[in-house]
Amino acid sequence: MVNNNATSPRQKMINLMYLVFIAMLALNVSAEVLNGFDIVSDSLHRSSENMYTRNRFIMDELERYNVQNSEKAGEWYEKGQEVKQLSDSLVHFIENLKIQIVRQSDGKNGDVNNIRNRDNLDAASSVMLAGITGEGQKLRAGIDNYRQTVSALVIDANRREIIEQNLSTKPSSRSDSGKNWEQSLFEKMPVSAAVTILTKLQNDIRASEGDALSSLLNSVDVGDFRVNQINAYVIPESRVIIQGGTYNARIVLSAEDSTQTPAVFVNGQTLNPSLNGLFTAATGSVGTFPVEGFIEVPGGDGSVMRRDFSDSYTVIEPMATIAPTLMNVLYAGIDNEISISVPGITPQDVSATMTNGSLIRKGNLWIAKPSAVGRDATISISARTGTQTRQVASKSFRVRALPDPTPYIEYTDANGNPAMFKGGALTKNILVNAPGIKAAIDDGILNIPFRVTSFRTVFFDSMGNAIPEISDGNRFSERQMEQIRRLQRGRYFYISGVRAIGPDGTEREIAVIEVRVN
Repeated sequence: MVNNNATSPRQKMINLMYLVFIAMLALNVSAEVLNGFDIVSDSLHRSSENMYTRNRFIMDELERYNVQNSEKAGEWYEKGQEVKQLSDSLVHFIENLKIQIVRQSDGKNGDVNNIRNRDNLDAASSVMLAGITGEGQKLRAGIDNYRQTVSALVIDANRREIIEQNLSTKPSSRSDSGKNWEQSLFEKMPVSAAVTILTKLQNDIRASEGDALSSLLNSVDVGDFRVNQINAYVIPESRVIIQGGTYNARIVLSAEDSTQTPAVFVNGQTLNPSLNGLFTAATGSVGTFPVEGFIEVPGGDGSVMRRDFSDSYTVIEPMATIAPTLMNVLYAGIDNEISISVPGITPQDVSATMTNGSLIRKGNLWIAKPSAVGRDATISISARTGTQTRQVASKSFRVRALPDPTPYIEYTDANGNPAMFKGGALTKNILVNAPGIKAAIDDGILNIPFRVTSFRTVFFDSMGNAIPEISDGNRFSERQMEQIRRLQRGRYFYISGVRAIGPDGTEREIAVIEVRVN
């Protein structure tokens, strides 16, 4: 069962902090006050998320009752769906208002979680109070409709009064005379304060939603409907434990009575009642181990209800696989794809670090980028199981510089496929139409392009004298093309002094190409 207590001490403190910061705002909008609003807003946001989770559990329970006996639970389940839809819609509308205000202040790329112009006094007024386009009237109408609908579903008068007060749209008695609700909240209000006010409204909506859903849940006949759904369960943090870690599991009933503490017997021993069902076991050896026992709860008539449970967990040795997708070395200055996995652990629970370089996750792979050549890079792997994180493996790799690329002339073969000429015989027609020289490492393992910055050609006249010509960057110069056009079949020339820059930023002179006209 979900705890239906009135407003929690944490929620009361959040509300009190909210009122304190509103009062401080009237004195001085300092950086510290604005920071305070951010802190309160974050706390309210986390509280709203917790209440959203609690409310979801209540809806899940209503849904289960509806599936089992729709005749008795159907009415309350349908009303619960209506409350949830109204709550989600209003919370979403308010979230959009926060985005509009921040973007009005910080521009179209404004981020609610990182407000730059927090002390802007015009943005909130512009969005919420601007004539017929102001969103404040829509918000007030939405809250009024929500308050009337939800409070009507709450049986307890005290809870109903709390909802009426938290979601009241009457102007505060302390506000300036003549101001309506939205003016009293958003007129000349700093962006940080306006966002905090809207977050508190979301918080109040989730709290009211929880009160309404709890009231609907209590309307279902407990004696006829819930007793046959009481069962014992083992809820482990993780069923796969790395050796040396700790197996943690909570052993619970699917329904609880706050006035009684059930007796838990697990693996032949009685669990201390102060642990609230938390069972802990050391993992000194590998294998699969049982978690078996039963829970006893005394009934109102003096009888004892017993529910058995059975589960297991597996302990594995610390291990991981670390493999570069190219080969057993890492190359400096480029992105090296690395495959990292830990058996039995999901990828999102695996983390990795690297020395002598950087290591980042990219999809299902990791990208390793070493810094210095000649110094090993060590990759360390950690895995998380439940709340525990342990290092499971590490491996060192040699770091090498990229090998020299091969220069080539790119052309299209007779079948229309791209081809690379790296030396030998080539038709004059291809030579005349070739734009210049390219370079790349392309050995079936690596496929890394380089940028050619310059090269020279060496032709020979009829007397055997060498005629060198300089390129135009990576392209043949006009003088070089003129020499190529003069070549006769069977004659040859050399492409040498090819200089290329790789992805590691280093420039190098690479191999010579001998070209014979075919």
